[in-house]
Formats: sequence, C-alpha cells, structure tokens
Amino acid sequence: MTNNGQRIVHKESSMPQPQMTVLEILNRTKVFFEKKGIPDARLDAEYIISYGLKMKNRMDLYLNFEKPLTPAELDVLRTMVARRATREPLQHIIGDTSFRGFIIKCDRRALIPRPETESLVDMAADCLKGIEKPFIVEIGTGTGAISIACAKEIAGAKVLATDVSEDALALARTNAEANDLAGSASEQSTNSAAEASASATSPTSTLTFAQGDLLNAVTADVIANATGASAASADLPKIDCLIANLPYIPDSEKDKLQPEVAKYDPALALFGGADGLDLVRKLLQQTEGKLKPGASILLEIGSEQGEMLKAEAEKYPWLEFTGIHKDFCNNVRFVSYKAK
Repeated sequence: MTNNGQRIVHKESSMPQPQMTVLEILNRTKVFFEKKGIPDARLDAEYIISYGLKMKNRMDLYLNFEKPLTPAELDVLRTMVARRATREPLQHIIGDTSFRGFIIKCDRRALIPRPETESLVDMAADCLKGIEKPFIVEIGTGTGAISIACAKEIAGAKVLATDVSEDALALARTNAEANDLAGSASEQSTNSAAEASASATSPTSTLTFAQGDLLNAVTADVIANATGASAASADLPKIDCLIANLPYIPDSEKDKLQPEVAKYDPALALFGGADGLDLVRKLLQQTEGKLKPGASILLEIGSEQGEMLKAEAEKYPWLEFTGIHKDFCNNVRFVSYKAK
C-alpha cells in the first residue's frame, strides 16, 4: 500500500528472466539422463548439446559454458533430449557415427557399427599383405562400414559387399557416396537371388554391392562386375578374404538386450537362432570351392561362441580353424579360418 491507500502491483512477469547457460543445460541433461537409465549420461549429453548447438565438436562446450541459450536453441535441445530419453540411440539422433574415421550414416535400416568391429579391417589388412588387388567379400554389410574402410585402406582391393536387405544396401550405397566411393548402378537378377549391384571406385580400389542371401549373392555375374573379369571366363577370381559380422545373438537373449538395441536395431541383423550361430554355420558350409587356397575367413562372434566354433571345425574339412581373437577391450570377438 502507498500512503494514500493505493495497492502497489509488482509486474514480476514483465521482469527479464535469466537465460539458461550451456553449463546449466548440460548438468540438467546429465541428471535427467541418469534418472532415465541412460548409459554414459554425461557423454551423451555432451554429444547431443554440441550437435544441437552446431558446435564443431563436444570440446567446444568447455569453451562456451557461460554462453546463454536462446529459446530457439532450447527448443532444439529439448526435442533431441526427449528422443534420447526414450532410449533412441545417440547415433540415430545425431544421424551418423565414426568408423575408423569414416563418417557412417545410421538409421533403423541397419545395425549401428560398433568400435570393436573396426579390428576386422586390421585383421583383413594383415591377411592380405603381399597380395596385389585382393578380392574381398563382406557378407551382411549393413551400413557398409567395414567394406568402405577396406576399400579406403587396402590399396588395390576389389571389395564386394552383400546383404539380404535391400534397405540396408540402400543405406550402404549412401555411405559409400558420402565417403567418395560413388559409382554407377546396375540391376541384375538370377534364379537363386535378386541382385542389385552398384560399383564404386576410389583411385586404388573398387567397392561393389550385391543383394542376396549369404554367398548366394556372389554369382558369376556379380564376381565379374566386382573384379572386372569376364563372366564367361572359366577361371573367375576366387575370394582372397571373406568377412562377415552376421547376426549372432541367441534367440533366448532377446529380453536381455538394451532398449537401444531391442527397439531400434533391425531384428534381421541381431538374432542367429538357438545358440546364435545358425547363419555363421550356413555361411561356412557355403564356402567350399569359393575361396583361393590360403584365403582367410574373418567372422565376428559372441564372447561365448569361439570355443563352440573351434569344436566344430572338423565339419568344414576344406577349412583350417586358425584362431579365436579378442577385441581392444580384451573380450573374445572374432574367429578366423584359412582355406586349404
């Protein structure tokens, strides 16, 4: 009240409100993610906020902690944070991931490539030392990450990437183009599998795609397209290195998966039957007569499956089981074979 009895009205709503800073939104997002059970809550918050604010990288956050955020910026971040809170993968929200330094677009069409899988490219390079223009075949390419890395890193390689999923192959072609492996598309069909091939060339290597089930996709025409040989030749090139990261999760483990995997990765890329090895065994059976003597097979597997495959090696007398290999986290991750 004033001395003359008039009421003073405080117009608090018209007073300027302090803007939230980068540091404040980062801390709030971290706490929110922790309540939602998000693994690596702080790291995911950093990636989302730096991406949403169009920063060069998440390290820029630390140079802009006191920066006030505009209402428009907060709206963008709220949408992204809400998506992650539903356990949508970070890579889907941002739209890509890095695989050996190559940017790989990610979405629901294919499994998100994991850092541990990068070791397959090193293993392939070691197996192919001294081989000029090696013919590499990847079965189940998904995003195309492994084949792209092989084509970019192994000089002169003729890389053929296959997948049973046409949607996954479309994504893989997009990634090839984004990594300067663009080429022309051609359509082919056979009695055994419908194939869609697209050839992509770097200065030293080629990358070709074909659709089909496991090695059924690798027909004479596809081999000729991938290697530059004549399809009518009686001596078509055989495979120097066969790589596969096939579905290997046992069906019984569906309920144990993280929501990011169970809800957003395609089931076709995850489950491999009762013990997870149905497709691996099927592929190994198909390799007879398809590989050059001394050629390598490199397979990603589950941590409990190495000894299982070693015990079954005699089922494939044309192959020599050459080892169980660990990833950089010291977990069993791969097995290898050599063609006799």
